[in-house]
Amino acid sequence: MPTGNPAGGPPTHPASIHNRARTVEVPVDRPTSIAEPPGVQPLPADAAPAAEVAAEPGRTGRDLPLAIAVGVGLGAAIIASLAVYRPAFLAVLAAAVLISVWELTRALRSARVRPPKVPLVLGSVAMIALTWLSGPSGLAVTTMLTVLAALVWRLSDGPVGYFRDASAAVLITAYVPLLACFAVLMLRPDDGAARIVAFILTVVCSDVGGYAAGVLFGKHPMSPTVSPKKSWEGLCGSVLACMIVGVLMVALALDGSWWQGALYGAAIAVTATLGDLGESIVKRDLGIKDMGSLLPGHGGLMDRMDSLLPSAAVAYLLLTVFVPPVLS
Repeated sequence: MPTGNPAGGPPTHPASIHNRARTVEVPVDRPTSIAEPPGVQPLPADAAPAAEVAAEPGRTGRDLPLAIAVGVGLGAAIIASLAVYRPAFLAVLAAAVLISVWELTRALRSARVRPPKVPLVLGSVAMIALTWLSGPSGLAVTTMLTVLAALVWRLSDGPVGYFRDASAAVLITAYVPLLACFAVLMLRPDDGAARIVAFILTVVCSDVGGYAAGVLFGKHPMSPTVSPKKSWEGLCGSVLACMIVGVLMVALALDGSWWQGALYGAAIAVTATLGDLGESIVKRDLGIKDMGSLLPGHGGLMDRMDSLLPSAAVAYLLLTVFVPPVLS
């Protein structure tokens, strides 16, 4: 029923009043893009989802000759440090650990995570030094002190994001310096240099064997959403290569049995692959391609340490059981 208009205009129907209801715009906070820290390689904007990326034969994704040259240079530095003066390897390891910690903390900034750098850096050096001097007891004490120092240090930045940043600090401590110190434990016996060489050569052969088998025969991806180029055929190549090197190194260089070397090699192939996949899922979560750009053809140093770190703990355990160390 029409109603009169107080202003003297034409009658107004209730339906027309309803249709002229005002629309209110509510401002909505839109997420802003987070700038990548310098040196961290982000994923390309047009990159296809991981599940859609096919592992094409012959496609490496990196400059292979340059990567080989850099790898040979790193290997030469390690061998030289072991040949000249055994504790010199500690300096090489400490430098690698500090750079890796720095790269990892910087990469976490892309997710607004800011673990305290100072206690992590100082604690990493202390963990390596005390592990060399006191063995497992020194490692246990310095690990706890490093974690405690990081938790206390973070208090100065206030409560906002404390649990997030403190958890990241604990993760970094366990992931980088703690696992790296198992290499220090391997170095302490009289035949420590041979143990380190056996460990590093086996991990390198895991990478080489997996790459070769993946390029030649890879058809079945292991984890398409995490690392599309890794295949089950590549894993078989890694296991085979590591078992061959493991038998040679354990039986000839460390006076162990051939079956111990084969078991050791197979275990290292698995841990090296899992370490690589573990770092890949972290980078996927952070939306970055590499942890850094320090090593041409490789990315960051952390991109090379990913398979070495978890393998160090397994290598120390198995070599200690199979070939009991002798401390002078």
